Amino acid sequence: MTTGPKVLIVDDEPQIRRFLRASLQAHDYQVIEAENGKEGVRACTVQKPDLLILDLGLPDIDGLEVIKLVREWSTVPIIILSLRSDDPDKIEALDRGANDYVTKPFSMGELLARMRVALRQGSGGESEPVITAGEISIDLSKRLVTVSGTPVRLSRKEYDLLRILASHPGKVITHQQLLQEVWGQAYVEETQYLRVYIGQLRQKLEKEPAAPKYLITEPGVGYRLQPG
Repeated sequence: MTTGPKVLIVDDEPQIRRFLRASLQAHDYQVIEAENGKEGVRACTVQKPDLLILDLGLPDIDGLEVIKLVREWSTVPIIILSLRSDDPDKIEALDRGANDYVTKPFSMGELLARMRVALRQGSGGESEPVITAGEISIDLSKRLVTVSGTPVRLSRKEYDLLRILASHPGKVITHQQLLQEVWGQAYVEETQYLRVYIGQLRQKLEKEPAAPKYLITEPGVGYRLQPG
C-alpha cells in the first residue's frame, strides 16, 4: 500500500490517467482521479490532496476556471499538464495561481522533479527565511546573499528580483508579476529590463552564466529559481 503524498489527477483522457496512476504509484504516491473539472473541484474539497495535476482542456469547465475555484479556499500546489503550449495560456494559468506548467507530451522524470519542488513549496518552503540553490544561499530575513559562503553584492533591483523568485522557490513567476513588483505597473511590458537584470544576477551567482542551473528561463512566460 502506498503511503506517500496524495495526488489528484484531473484529466479527461483515460490513457493519460492510467499512465500517470501507474507511474506515480510506482514512486509511492497515492493517486485520486477525476475526469472533468467539477468532479476535480469536488474531489479536491473532499479528499484534500497534497498536489493537484490539472489538464486545461476539460469537457465541462475549463481548467483555468478550476484553478480559480480551488484557489478561493485552498493553497494546494497545482501543476498544469496540458496540450496548450501558447504563452498566454501559461501566463493566465500561473497568474490564476498554478504553481507550474508542463506541456504534453512530457517527460515523466521532469514531471516528478517539478512535483517534488511543488510539494516542498506546499509544505511551507515559501516561508523559509533561508533559501538555497546549490551553493547559492539567500537569507531573506537578513537580506544576505552568498555563494559558497562568500557574500555577494547586489544592487537593490537585483536583490528585489532575486527575493521575489526565492520567496516562491520552484514556482514560475511571470514577466508581468516581476516587472510590476520591482518596477511598478507602468513597466509591465518592459521585458528587456528583466533580461538585463537576470543576466547580471547569473553573472554574479551562477558558475556558468550561459548555462544557468538555478535562475531558469521559462521562454515567453517568466523565470523561476530552481532550489537545490
